[in-house]
Amino acid sequence: MSPDQKSQTMKPLTAATKLGIYLPATPEEFRSNPISRAQLEELRTNPPQWLIDLRSTGPFPRDITAKKLGITNSGLSRAEISDALTAAEIAELIADPPEWLIRERKNAADVRAEEARVKAQREERRLASNRPAKNRF
Repeated sequence: MSPDQKSQTMKPLTAATKLGIYLPATPEEFRSNPISRAQLEELRTNPPQWLIDLRSTGPFPRDITAKKLGITNSGLSRAEISDALTAAEIAELIADPPEWLIRERKNAADVRAEEARVKAQREERRLASNRPAKNRF
C-alpha cells in the first residue's frame, strides 16, 4: 500500500458485530471513531479489559443472547425481549425458564430436527442418483 493511501476502516457497529459485542455498552471512544482492520485485529488478538468484560458478562447483542438461550432472534421478538441481556439475566432465565422460553426452545429444536431430516433426505437422493443402474440382463 502506498503511503498516501488510507487504510480501510469500518463503522463502529460493523466492528462491534465482528467482535460479537453490544455497541451501546462499548466505551465512547470505540463508538465514535471508525475502526481500521488493523485495530480490529489488535482488539481480537490483544483485547482490552473492557472487551474481555463485555464478552464475559454482557450485555450481549440479540444474536448472542438468542444463542445462549438456545432460541432464535424471532423467538426473542415473540417474547417481546427488546433489551440486551447480561450474563446474569440469561443465567436467571435458564435456571428458572418461563413458559415462553420453554416453548421457543421446543420450536427451535423442532426446526433443527426438520432441517436435519431434509438434509438427510437430500443426501439420500443425491447418493441414489449417483448409483449405477442395475443390469437387467
